[in-house]
Amino acid sequence: MPRSAAAAHRLDVATRGDTARSAVRAGEASHSSHQSRWEQRIQARAFGGPDLYPPRPFQPTREATNVTEGIQKDRLEKLQAMQQAGIDAYPPRVPKGIHIGPVLADFDAKVGQTVTFCGRLAQIRDFGKLRFSHLTDRSGAIQVGFERDRLPDFWPERKRVEANDLVSISGELGRTQKGEPTLWARNVVLASKALRAAPEKWHGLQDQEQRYRQRYVDLFASEDVRKTFLLRSQIVREVRAYFDGLGYCEVETPILQPIFGGAAARPFTTHHNALDMPLYLRIAPELYLKRLIVGGLERVYEIGRVFRNEGISTRHNPEFTMIESYEAWADYRDIMARVEGLFAHLCDKVLGGRTVVTFREKQFDLKPPFAKASYLELFRQHNDGLDWFDHAAVVRRAKQLKLPTDGIAPHTLANDVFEATVEDTLQGPIFVYDYPAPISPLAKRLPSDPRVTERFEFFVCGMELGNAFSELNDPIDQEQRFVDQLAHKDEEHSSEMDVDYVTALEYGMPPAGGLGIGIDRLCMLLSGSNSIRDVVLFPLLRRIDANPEQHGEGGDAKPATES
Repeated sequence: MPRSAAAAHRLDVATRGDTARSAVRAGEASHSSHQSRWEQRIQARAFGGPDLYPPRPFQPTREATNVTEGIQKDRLEKLQAMQQAGIDAYPPRVPKGIHIGPVLADFDAKVGQTVTFCGRLAQIRDFGKLRFSHLTDRSGAIQVGFERDRLPDFWPERKRVEANDLVSISGELGRTQKGEPTLWARNVVLASKALRAAPEKWHGLQDQEQRYRQRYVDLFASEDVRKTFLLRSQIVREVRAYFDGLGYCEVETPILQPIFGGAAARPFTTHHNALDMPLYLRIAPELYLKRLIVGGLERVYEIGRVFRNEGISTRHNPEFTMIESYEAWADYRDIMARVEGLFAHLCDKVLGGRTVVTFREKQFDLKPPFAKASYLELFRQHNDGLDWFDHAAVVRRAKQLKLPTDGIAPHTLANDVFEATVEDTLQGPIFVYDYPAPISPLAKRLPSDPRVTERFEFFVCGMELGNAFSELNDPIDQEQRFVDQLAHKDEEHSSEMDVDYVTALEYGMPPAGGLGIGIDRLCMLLSGSNSIRDVVLFPLLRRIDANPEQHGEGGDAKPATES
């Protein structure tokens, strides 16, 4: 279809939305046999034959069926007029520009220079022979002045370029009479015609979900949002630099795993057709990384996505990013030092030497060393001297707290009491160390008290940021702990023992310290963001066409724990 005809079609659809919805209903009716033909398509491709059943068109949801309703009729009319005049509103290339931010940082030295900027136009203010707008790119924004006398070719068609359009503008740097830095345009090239206008008051909308659903708008409409995600990128880069500098080797381990483990969490399940076997999206990379320690790599880390089929809250997203690291010939005390070193590095490189951050309306000093407290001692302090291992007393306390008790394993219930009574008090930064063995089946026991393990968790503002321990490398002890774990038949633990992991330990794993840190929560802390959704570009949201009564509401999630 010619471009002008396509524009006319879009204009017609925008004016009469029923046409689009009718087409969608027809597409849905033709979709019935797609699944049954899948294996035939696979076989045809495998033997070099033609694709007998090419993929069917995307079947839109209710949200997508209304996709044209937000397009503005006048913008489509302008697009159609441009295309009829032979003007490409979406050219393959435009004059390349430089970033605005560095120019503004040293503007006086650059006044009078001719430069090119590329970006998105803001609202245009028209004063007859003179127009003003602001042009924004990733690095900043600058005022642009459009004068009739400087733009003889552009001026008659100036109204075809409007707010929210992407443009390349060349001109001379200068100031207005009020002293505002300005690019006085000499050449304007439309790079992409926007068919939707930017929201007038996007930043600060009460409907946070709209911002998360349309992050692309949120990013270009809010400088603070852009800064948050650029900061996240810098944090990830510096976390990687810190571990690289310590001689760690970055590796990649399977996301699809035949047996899930390394944490206590419900997994997402899938099926591999060719092998005819169930698979799980990993809930942690731990057991594969420790196989690499057995293999002699000695220091390894991985930054990647993990997936846990749980609820959603301000601290939990079903898919999230974490770093896990393992270091041979180290223990959990060494890993505490690594954590303190990481925060010192991030304060220096990311925060510019600043150590105090504001998070959830409180200030926290991230300068090491950090406080330390025993898990069992904290449990006793906040529960009137209660013994964590006294199950009957723990049940009574749990009932006082109105926690569910039926069918819950004793160690799980005791940890639930800890979370309910202690965690919110851990303002930190603080290391909570020496966790009970029943909730730490992958950690080495404390020589002086085999009931507890050499494990710590790191907290700030009542939020767990990291989990670490001296790794259990005794294959007999490890196998028995897996057996004990299977006996509870908990849906957050695999119903099958990872025999290959035990086999790896039987070949001998050196003493090692392991660490897991949630990158998203780390970014929340350093950026001062209250919700994990504010630091995840595309957080998981319910489909707009989903039925809440059918699927249930996503509530607060219970944190997954080390398995």
